[in-house]
Amino acid sequence: MTYVPRNTHLYNQAIEILKLSRSVSNYLVYDLAHLKKDGSEDPCVYFTGDIVRQSDSLAPEILKAENQAFQDDRLKHAASLDQLTSSLYRTCERLERAESNGKDFVRILRREIRKFRKLQHKWMMTL
Repeated sequence: MTYVPRNTHLYNQAIEILKLSRSVSNYLVYDLAHLKKDGSEDPCVYFTGDIVRQSDSLAPEILKAENQAFQDDRLKHAASLDQLTSSLYRTCERLERAESNGKDFVRILRREIRKFRKLQHKWMMTL
């Protein structure tokens, strides 16, 4: 059985962030995957996977929070969503400092995360 979220704006924004983070990751991974002159790899290449992993957890966490019967459980999932969002934002900041041509795309992702945060805070008040 599929569950339809009550707050479709928040859920759709989470899906949009997932799509955008996958695109950003695919673009940046080729830019950051090359080896340095000393043979080591750029540690920022792992951040590209982190943004996909973190953004992939946003939408299910929304559904989990809305599907809980007790308010304490809803608030636990909402707090988890808040931590995911903060972690995703920090990872984007790290990627922006990387030596890459895709910094503009990461800025777009950060802008979408800020929009998501505003929706998220309003949504948390309704739980």
